[in-house]
Amino acid sequence: MKGVLLVNLGSPDSPTAKDVKPYLDEFLMDERVIDVPNWLRNIIVRGIILQTRPKKSAEAYSKIWWEEGSPLIVISERFAEKVKSHTEMPVALGMRYGSITIKNALQELQDKGVDEVLLVPLYPQYAMSSFETVVVKTMEVQTTHFPEMKITTLPAFYNNPDYIQVLSKSIERGLEEFDYDHILFSYHGIPERHIRKSDPTKFHCKIDGSCCKTNSVAHHTCYRHQCFDTTEKVKAFLGLPEDKTSISFQSRLPNDPWLKPFTDFEFERLAKERKTKLAVITPAFVSDCLETLEEIAMEGKDQFMEAGGESYIHIPCLNDNEEWVELMAKWVNDWQSKETLPV
Repeated sequence: MKGVLLVNLGSPDSPTAKDVKPYLDEFLMDERVIDVPNWLRNIIVRGIILQTRPKKSAEAYSKIWWEEGSPLIVISERFAEKVKSHTEMPVALGMRYGSITIKNALQELQDKGVDEVLLVPLYPQYAMSSFETVVVKTMEVQTTHFPEMKITTLPAFYNNPDYIQVLSKSIERGLEEFDYDHILFSYHGIPERHIRKSDPTKFHCKIDGSCCKTNSVAHHTCYRHQCFDTTEKVKAFLGLPEDKTSISFQSRLPNDPWLKPFTDFEFERLAKERKTKLAVITPAFVSDCLETLEEIAMEGKDQFMEAGGESYIHIPCLNDNEEWVELMAKWVNDWQSKETLPV
């Protein structure tokens, strides 16, 4: 019997430092998130970051927390329930970090008689700190606890034509009543070394402005290329003028080269260049979360307006958009009936 496992990032159980701290510990101690030797990661995370970050993060979470709970969890649950209504297969939801575990989700599927699972990392682009860690963790859990279970992984869908259409139409609706003069595609940032580590050729990815445009097998696992490709395909679908769009990367840790340009720097640059009516979209996420609702919709707006901007909107992620639900249902049902995966 076949079933589907949807996996998103995760969230603390509450917007309190008490619950944020163990969540951050699990997240930041992941060797694919902070990819340094374990002894050094312990010093960085437990000796430095966790001494101050939980309180600050809890304050940020409290700004965006819903009555029903964490927005990311609530949205993911709504999405999973809607996908369930479009397929005959059991559908379970797990999180890479936090109390809604991948193990419990696989147990839920096994209890329903499932022995063949389609794993769906809810990340459009491939990165070792998002897509890859979900796959590795799921396979570790499967090997240890569900050795008879077969798992197939849905590939990163960043350039799938149907996904681009759904994403583009969602953006188009978000822009209907906003007279923008610029659209910023803001993707979550990662360290530059992650790009090089994910390069199977070990020589293609130079982050020099040309490698992402030069065809290579490295593009299958190159987050930077995939972000640029998503952007270009959305621009083409919507017919967006080149001079009214740009790309940036949000969130970073200090003292380490991360992908550029930085989103917060772009807010100031665009305002100073008299791009005063800014729309921001966050296509690295399919569900709104702390990084979109607080960092972009709140903090980003303040940064842009203080720099001289006049109007600003954050266009929501796909969330539980019906077209997105139907597309995911099509993908999982095609896998069930035809053994095919989207390309």
